[in-house]
Amino acid sequence: MEASARINVKVRDNLYINGQWVKSHGKGMIDVINSTTEEVMGQVPEGTPEDVNAAVAAARAAFQKWSTLPIEERANYLQQISEKLAARRDEIAEVVASEVGMPLPLATAVQAGMPAMVMGSYAKMLGEFQFEEKIGNAHVMKEPVGVVGCITPWNFPLHQVVAKVAPALAAGCTVVLKPSEVAPLTAFILAEIMDEVGLPAGVFNLVTGYGPVVGEAIASHPDVDMVSFTGSTRAGKRVSELAAKTVKRVSLELGGKSANIILDDADFEKAVANGVGNCYFNSGQTCSALTRMLVPKSRNDEAVAIAKRVAESFTVGDPREGKYKLGPLVSATQHERVVNYIRKGIEEGATLVVGGAEMPEGITKGYFVRPTVFADVRNDMTIAQEEIFGPVLSIIPYDDEDDAVRIANDTVYGLAGGVWSGDQERAKRVARRLRTGQVEINGGRFNPMAPFGGYKQSGNGRELGKYGLEEYLEVKAMLL
Repeated sequence: MEASARINVKVRDNLYINGQWVKSHGKGMIDVINSTTEEVMGQVPEGTPEDVNAAVAAARAAFQKWSTLPIEERANYLQQISEKLAARRDEIAEVVASEVGMPLPLATAVQAGMPAMVMGSYAKMLGEFQFEEKIGNAHVMKEPVGVVGCITPWNFPLHQVVAKVAPALAAGCTVVLKPSEVAPLTAFILAEIMDEVGLPAGVFNLVTGYGPVVGEAIASHPDVDMVSFTGSTRAGKRVSELAAKTVKRVSLELGGKSANIILDDADFEKAVANGVGNCYFNSGQTCSALTRMLVPKSRNDEAVAIAKRVAESFTVGDPREGKYKLGPLVSATQHERVVNYIRKGIEEGATLVVGGAEMPEGITKGYFVRPTVFADVRNDMTIAQEEIFGPVLSIIPYDDEDDAVRIANDTVYGLAGGVWSGDQERAKRVARRLRTGQVEINGGRFNPMAPFGGYKQSGNGRELGKYGLEEYLEVKAMLL
């Protein structure tokens, strides 16, 4: 399959620091690869610790004025940013579809639509949030934590940026952003918008580069008061280690291996089909994906048959054409990782129901993976314990409700989960027993105002809604 269109190479050769587009102290450029064509679609600067120093100094200098700006004025900036993000929705969606591989209709609604909505939600929230309260003789105030370093992933590149930057700015913090070097181009669109609305110099700063260089410089910087990181658990541990040296606040949204418990009284046709779709969303490149489907042993064969039929309906192809359900994975590295997990599943004795390690039929270019389903999976298998980040579903049989809960909780992660039952109250009772930050009941829809984050090694802290705003606030009590 050849790509239907080519994106012109977008060279972004400046960083955004202190309200200006400036050259990096480094000389290198990082190629951004189109995940469908495997061609270079853009370039961004390979930033340096010196660039981080300049960005942090600018953020520190801007903090006093920004943090004391009237709330109405901060809200007005956020609303303008939201409106300009919405106006560039199609451009954002096309970039993300090419970088990450999400089909264009979904990229338009989710990858481009969500950031504008989340930014606008914080503009509205500022008019309602209680920054001060009285507790007896104490006057309690919530104040901005200071300079925030935001380090973001590639799977939802602009949404994950906005989920950090919007509440940080709303709280009165100033920001240094390092987006993923794999999918950084929409961060430049955001920086352009920040510049267009006249955000005061130094309030928002953009430094691109590699995690071990720019990311570590941010996490360890003594003048950064907080780091908000989304990515792998391994990298999150490193961020925590570096941040601990200056005892800065750390918010982490890390990996997941989420269980979808389908109880014996559920509508299996609906539950299994929904579960497959959830697992395959964004080609499985979603930290909260329900990648372990837990089904009663007595109905295992039925569930496997439905999953096979649904998985086979997932067409694979160029995400920019808008007619396929699945696009490619983001990179060659990610493709190799997912394919190796599929091979590992076969080696460890799981039954390959559909899919596999070979390229999808008729496709010779791009980082595509067959939509894959494994049955007869034990929870101690590698594919049941490690985050794969691809369209790979593991079906695990259980004995009874208690066994299902035990299996679901038998993981180092605790980000998301699902429960299906014909009795919603029963589903809620089971959901309460899951050690995880978010649980979908009978396919409950994502709520961008609800708290998002995990238990255990899925991280700490919460994003989105009022809980996301509170992450960027310190609490002070004045005793009268």
